[in-house]
Amino acid sequence: MSKLAMPATPAVAQNPSSDMLLVQRALAREADAFRAIIKTHNQRLFRIARGVVRNDAEAEDIVQEAYVHAFASLAAFRGESSLATWLSRIVINEALGRLRKRRRIVAMPENPEARIIRFPLNPSDDPERTMAQRQILALVERATDSLPDIYRMVFVARVIEGLSMEETADLLGLRPETVKTRLHRARALLRKALDDEIGPVLLDAFPFAGRRCERLTQAVMGRLGFE
Repeated sequence: MSKLAMPATPAVAQNPSSDMLLVQRALAREADAFRAIIKTHNQRLFRIARGVVRNDAEAEDIVQEAYVHAFASLAAFRGESSLATWLSRIVINEALGRLRKRRRIVAMPENPEARIIRFPLNPSDDPERTMAQRQILALVERATDSLPDIYRMVFVARVIEGLSMEETADLLGLRPETVKTRLHRARALLRKALDDEIGPVLLDAFPFAGRRCERLTQAVMGRLGFE
């Protein structure tokens, strides 16, 4: 596999942000900088991609492709938004492109059997409690998957990923008022399937850690030409 050609390093700003410093190191072909970028943003980007396509394997592929595209045009990053937001926009564009392609290829109703994400839980000596946690998180994931696209993307960004109203609006290209309206509608739809008491466990949904994080990191590093 051929190595990815990197653009020339831009002039260094007088007071570069931590994002810009990391970008400058990556443009200088420092492997640790690439690895730091990937591992820092893996979980957010995976959650966003999965929020669009609702499939684990495809979400991983989307994130990998988005990293490759982003690193190929890294010199275009000017720090006007955070690196997380810049990468997230690339992931959303890649994910939406996959959806458009999928709909052109086959016009079939979606499979009602949504694939459940397997995730680690905190060790517990209570098997019944562990099983209950798994069932609750599976319910959260299925209910989220069932939301219409326009509401699901806002819900994933605001509730699961924890972005602010302004960050979500900037990320999705919406007005804050629209984000607020769609989030309200998303919550109303979810209340039909979820009980209020399971809200605190939402932060454990859609994880991206351990072997999955390391596998994607190694795949991207390999495509960049690093051993």
